[in-house]
Amino acid sequence: MRRTDVVFSLEDREGFKERLLLWAQQHTEIIWLDSNNYRHLYPTFDAVLAVDALTAIKTDYHHAFDDLKEYQTVTADWIFGYLSYDLKNDVERLTSSNADQLGFPDLYFFQPKKLIFIRGDRVEFCYMPMVDDEIATDFEDIAKVQSAPAAVSGQQKALIKSRISKGEYIDKVGQLLLHIHRGDIYEANFCQEFYAEGQELDPVQTFFRLNAISRPPFAAYLRLEDKYLLSASPERYLKRSGNRVVSQPIKGTARRAATPEEDRRLREELENTPKERSENIMIVDLVRNDLSVTAKKGSVMVEELCRVYTFEQVHQLISTVAAEVEDHIASVDILRSTFPMGSMTGAPKISAMKIIEELESSRRGLYSGAVGYFTPSGDFDFNVVIRSILYNETDRYVSFTVGGAITGGSDPEQEYEECMLKARAMRRVLEE
Repeated sequence: MRRTDVVFSLEDREGFKERLLLWAQQHTEIIWLDSNNYRHLYPTFDAVLAVDALTAIKTDYHHAFDDLKEYQTVTADWIFGYLSYDLKNDVERLTSSNADQLGFPDLYFFQPKKLIFIRGDRVEFCYMPMVDDEIATDFEDIAKVQSAPAAVSGQQKALIKSRISKGEYIDKVGQLLLHIHRGDIYEANFCQEFYAEGQELDPVQTFFRLNAISRPPFAAYLRLEDKYLLSASPERYLKRSGNRVVSQPIKGTARRAATPEEDRRLREELENTPKERSENIMIVDLVRNDLSVTAKKGSVMVEELCRVYTFEQVHQLISTVAAEVEDHIASVDILRSTFPMGSMTGAPKISAMKIIEELESSRRGLYSGAVGYFTPSGDFDFNVVIRSILYNETDRYVSFTVGGAITGGSDPEQEYEECMLKARAMRRVLEE
């Protein structure tokens, strides 16, 4: 189905982006992806809004990738959505038995009637024929939206609880270290949940605050009826452009400092610490192996290894791994063969997933899954759902999860402190 494209010029891009997301709240299906003008490899657009589902697929993990492949192929249009971590059970003979308080479907994609792209100082409205007569009116209505107030009105401070205590966390990391020293695994991403019950949340205002703190390149706001994702993700999972596939795993974290001198020292320390580099290199090897399943022989290349990228809250070690695929390789099959992303599992992947399922205390669900889109030609781009707040509005349940890579050189106390560093932005917007 051919869409109608209309382009307008923007005088105040940041103000328009804010008004656009506020305007979108009239819809029950929303996905907003924002690069926050961050300079990273392989950009596509500055931001995109997808709203108002014409068709959708919403399912649990059973045969989920097959169902998605059929939906994506038949639709042959832009589709936006997410893959939850528990799709691991469709890829491998695994289970998820931990408690799930959020209730997100395992997989959800929709075909939006209305797409709005922002590229530089231009905005492109890309509407389906049944709604293309609304383009001019929508542009005018967006311009009239009142800007959001700086504070979240009427939202009480959240009382954040830990799903496990610090002592329990340290004990569980100790158990992981025993597995590593026995040779069962050599790295595992271990996560812990923080939550608040009976919480009234203003999702869009909370997202504005979280995004302002972090300014990440893969920010995402998602609404599916009464369920919300507010994501300040710095990590790309996987992108396909024609025959080229790119993954950019993150492993290795350091805090930011108040002075330029101290900040530079922390950055250099992160870049040169053997433990941090080894965490990243292990996952790079895993990603190379995953990509080789669908890649042309000999085409998998590491373009960047352990490069330091700086964000508002932290410095991160990021690597870039690329590969070439044949034309006939289906996009969903590339995702299937690499999911879940190695940076959120560990290695060997299947053994790590089995062990962390036993040790973690809540179901990951959408956390450490991926949000993104497919184009009509089958190209795609997905982030990794980290640094994110999840909200079930009906149950008034708020959750965020943080984790880190445990290797043979890990110190449990230091790993706990790294988790607290990663949790800082989410706690701040919920508790202040």
